[in-house]
This record gives sequence, structure tokens and C-alpha cells, in this order.
Amino acid sequence: MENENNIINEEQVCPCCHKKATPRDEEMLRSLKNRINRMSGQLGGISKMLDENRYCGDILIQIAALESALRSFGYVILQDHMETCVADELEKGNREIIDETVELIKKLR
Repeated sequence: MENENNIINEEQVCPCCHKKATPRDEEMLRSLKNRINRMSGQLGGISKMLDENRYCGDILIQIAALESALRSFGYVILQDHMETCVADELEKGNREIIDETVELIKKLR
């Protein structure tokens, strides 16, 4: 979509075509990827337990551990979001970021 001067206005671009980005330092990326890799390993372990017809209780314990790891991962991402994206938007005067963050928190429950 273009304005009168044939310049694309960023606010007019379809939201599904606009991708937000959050720069993260190398240490944070390494830590997050390590967590993802551990969770992938846990998921693979659960799959193997199924293949081995392991006891349901043992599988449920591993599922609970994976859910806990994923929830913890989400909280790390949420904290980073609040310390960077939310803080930056509030400094710019964008109070709508609060509603967006509340909705994100609801999704983490």
C-alpha cells in the first residue's frame, strides 16, 4: 500500500508480511539453543520410551519434566521481551505494548 508520494508506509503493510525481530547477544542465543536441544532430547527420550513400551508412570514423569522445561524456557523469553521490547516501546510512549504483553502472558499459562 502506498501513500500519496508512492512511498510504502510501514504501518499500512499487512501485519502478516511484517516480521518483528529481537536482537540477542551470542551468549543468550547459545543458552536458549542449549535449552531447546535439551528439550528435543527429552522429547526423543519420550518417543523411545513409547517404542520400548515403558511403564505409563515413567513416561508421564518425563512429560512433566518436558512441560516444566518448556514453561521455564517461555519465562526466560518473556523476561527478555519485557527487559528489551516492552521497555523500548514504553520509552517511545507506546502503551499498547502492555496489552500485547498481558495477552502473551495469558498464553504461557
